[in-house]
Amino acid sequence: MSKFWNTIIGIIIILLLLSGLFDLISWTLNWTIIGVLALLWLVSLYNGFVQLRVRAKEAWADIDVQLKRRYDLIPNLINTVKGYAAHEEGTFTKITEARSNAMQATGPAAKGAAENMLSGALKSLFAVSENYPDLKANENFLELQRELTDTENKIQSARRFYNTNVRDMNTAVQVFPSNIIAGVFSFSKMDFFELGAGEQDAREPVEVKF
Repeated sequence: MSKFWNTIIGIIIILLLLSGLFDLISWTLNWTIIGVLALLWLVSLYNGFVQLRVRAKEAWADIDVQLKRRYDLIPNLINTVKGYAAHEEGTFTKITEARSNAMQATGPAAKGAAENMLSGALKSLFAVSENYPDLKANENFLELQRELTDTENKIQSARRFYNTNVRDMNTAVQVFPSNIIAGVFSFSKMDFFELGAGEQDAREPVEVKF
């Protein structure tokens, strides 16, 4: 049930209370109607929380799928660069460690911090590629860049959808009277998935120059 109908129910309950005070409707019928409407209102609030939580979890699952796709692309990217810049072992090691940490991170907050580190490491890899014209022209390297950029765009889209639902959820958990329902049924605030300072790198990790 939408916020509009929640408001309508609230207004009807107030009108019923006023009608009882002025003996327009018997109190017996009045309280019966008010009880039914109050129950519908409580069910509406509860279902609203459930829907927000489900949508947020679905968005997080989508983020997780795209992150895994990103993790799968990185080893191929490293191997391609190694063919032209084998002596950049320090950069490769840094990226491999950042990838491992990101894969092991759990929860939006920890995942966001780990992804920032990985985005920074990937940026250094693409900086290395600038020194190797043959690598920049390699078809496999260019295709991996395109796939990675596409994946990052999908991550951003899912992140926005997830954060929108988390914002709505957190607002409902804090404001009256929905905070009462949240407390009774143990609905709690959720973490945003923030990329912080690395967000721009995550959104546009690859700059293809010709």
